[in-house]
Amino acid sequence: MKIRIIDYQQVRELLDMDTCIGLMAAALSTLAEGNANQPLRSAIALRSGKGLLGLMPAYLESIDAHAVKAISVFGGNHGSAYDAHQGVVVLYEGAHGCPVAVIDGSEVTAIRTAAASGLATRLLAREDSKTLALIGSGIEARTHLEAMRCVRPIEQVRVWSRTSENATSFAEREGDRFGLEISASASVVEAVADADIICTTTASKQPVLLGSMLPPGCHVNAIGACIPTARELDSQAVAKARLYTDRLESLQHESGDYLFPLREGLIGADHVCGEIGELLIGKIGGRSDSREITLFKSLGIGVEDLAAAQHIYEQSRQRGIGTSLAFGEAPDEDD
Repeated sequence: MKIRIIDYQQVRELLDMDTCIGLMAAALSTLAEGNANQPLRSAIALRSGKGLLGLMPAYLESIDAHAVKAISVFGGNHGSAYDAHQGVVVLYEGAHGCPVAVIDGSEVTAIRTAAASGLATRLLAREDSKTLALIGSGIEARTHLEAMRCVRPIEQVRVWSRTSENATSFAEREGDRFGLEISASASVVEAVADADIICTTTASKQPVLLGSMLPPGCHVNAIGACIPTARELDSQAVAKARLYTDRLESLQHESGDYLFPLREGLIGADHVCGEIGELLIGKIGGRSDSREITLFKSLGIGVEDLAAAQHIYEQSRQRGIGTSLAFGEAPDEDD
């Protein structure tokens, strides 16, 4: 048999954002219907103190495939030439359990995370949302800009970064790429003022977005903090919003954005409205009025990686993209 090796440039070529948003909708709906196996990720802290190594397995009945993402998270990479997420997704077919692809995990993570936020934004943000605030200027800011443009008529973008040069560079580069008005903001307050959609994509362990900053009616995608001791939003921000997530179990065990206000007594367990997949299948409701603040707390889960990887693999075979290597002793599939 053969296994395909697919690098980050090929991932970009094979997985466009609009398609990935649809893949996330299908995967999260399947999960909400109970037709997936999605355990909590396991992670170990590295003794160097530089980061974490995480393992994220998943199975989706709808595509009869399974995958595991092995990824290291090095927050110190922000602002460097290296993505904070480094790793691979290994995809297995369902008939015999054979590995069929090894795919760059950094680019899969960047695209599917933004696509999940795009899906949440499509479901929760006001239809007339036109102003976007990006808190952070790294890879996830780039993919979130693309995702937000897929689901809402974005006309104005503001970006803030802890390094002003990075914000300015992002504004110039992405403004030219999309033909958009993008401005670098001197502060988070300035960036989010009157914003319709806010995406926090930082490596911060302390709150960068405060409840006092949130405009009425905004939608927030919070994706940067994924461990219990870190958060991007203060407790007031979470308490003011209708809170949704991709996976409730992950939120309860991994999200400092949720756990801090819960311990402080500012919210209860019933503050969580539910999962995005539950919203898709009609199990829970969404935004109720135009002045309500909605919040999608993304943890990033294995079924999202699996759905993206399966699509990438199928496209790579159809289009002859990727490197095919001999692996194991079973007969080769037709390429």
